[in-house]
Amino acid sequence: MGPTATAPAQDAKRSAALYSVLAALGVTLLKLITGLLTGSLGMLSEAAHSGIDVLAAALTFFSVQVSGRPADAVHTYGHGKVESLSAAFEAVLMLGSAVWIFAAAIGRITTREHLALTFSIWPFVVLLLSIAVDFTRSSRLHTVARETHSDALEADALHFRTDIWSSSAVFIGLAATYIGKHWHIPNLELADPAAAIIVAMVIVYATWQLARRTIDTLTDATPPEIQSQTRGLIADLAAIDGVLSVNRVRTRRAGSGYFADVTLGMPRNLTFQRSEQITQAATEAVQRHLPGADVVVHPVPTASVAESVHDRIRAVAARSNLAIHDVTVQEYNHQLHVEQHLEVGERMKLRDAHALVTQLEADIRREVPEVSSILTHIESEPATIERPESLEPDRQLEVRLRRAAQAFPEILDIHEVFVTRLNNRIQVSCHATLPDDLPMSEVHAVITALENAFKQDCPEVTRLFIHPEPATDNRR
Repeated sequence: MGPTATAPAQDAKRSAALYSVLAALGVTLLKLITGLLTGSLGMLSEAAHSGIDVLAAALTFFSVQVSGRPADAVHTYGHGKVESLSAAFEAVLMLGSAVWIFAAAIGRITTREHLALTFSIWPFVVLLLSIAVDFTRSSRLHTVARETHSDALEADALHFRTDIWSSSAVFIGLAATYIGKHWHIPNLELADPAAAIIVAMVIVYATWQLARRTIDTLTDATPPEIQSQTRGLIADLAAIDGVLSVNRVRTRRAGSGYFADVTLGMPRNLTFQRSEQITQAATEAVQRHLPGADVVVHPVPTASVAESVHDRIRAVAARSNLAIHDVTVQEYNHQLHVEQHLEVGERMKLRDAHALVTQLEADIRREVPEVSSILTHIESEPATIERPESLEPDRQLEVRLRRAAQAFPEILDIHEVFVTRLNNRIQVSCHATLPDDLPMSEVHAVITALENAFKQDCPEVTRLFIHPEPATDNRR
């Protein structure tokens, strides 16, 4: 499910949008009344512009309400892009008003009609009031939009910032027109429609800025605030232990929420649990750059340079969902010879099992070309289960192992002894407790000596595996 704005952020957006609607409505009425009383095209154009503001502010308020809804079964990425649609519609309205104002101004200039204005102090009062209101609401909208990453509020803030400049142009145009009339300067009569043209140009410029940013959001372009962080984000992802490569990072924004898709190369012999840990670390790294982002991490199994031949062979089997064990690799005449055991279903036919082995061996040779020969022992599941008759000999082996360990004072304890019998091969594993401060060189020497002593006493054992533990970490 997509990210949604927090309750405080949503309340701030809603409050700013409602304030914008009320302010736009009040200013529009004042400009319209003043323009009708004075006959000023500049004031009427400002009233038309502010009328568009009312519609745009109302649409913004509606879009903010909708965008705050949580994701659902139909809109799984949330409703954030409703704000971008609102901004796109506002851009169309702004462009339409600019075309109308420009055409009306050109008409007055070419026909010289309705150039005479009725002098009044009220247009100047209304314009100054409008500038003050626009400055206040644009600042408030911009602050909330920046905090919540709201396209709709940012569109309104940009719109109202241009209103300040357009109102200033009309103010100057009216003043010049009245001066021209008072001092009998005919050319200054064109100042009012000229101011209207300036207003239209300002609206077109603002529309272009708004449309470009809105189109980028709707087409899932990487947001500008993220582009500067991409290199740092990739570096943080690459620094995570277990990440071999950062194959792809894609980010986009919908409303106030971010979405990130990350593809990472990870060692193919990782356990599922370790892969999940790396995925969580990658998610946290992305969210440090994009707080609250909805992050999807796609792990790609990748062969690492640190893989052993055994790892590569097991990776081939795992890719085919096959269980192998007791893999041994021997080198003769600079060539590798592999022996392995493959577990198959008890009811599988020999023909099918042999075909499975043939395919597996071909895959191993292709993946590990230095392997010249492979011998695969096929066994069914019952063959891997130890029979009860072997339990007593196993206990005897445990007793002999403990007796052999008594010859080494460094070994404080032997526990968790396991004996495995497969195809006449006996393997023994155990945990050995040693002093905490014993150097690893001595630990290795003691363990090796115990292995040799035990194998001399029990030559039927093919392998003894000892896991050393410090005395303070003995979890018997």
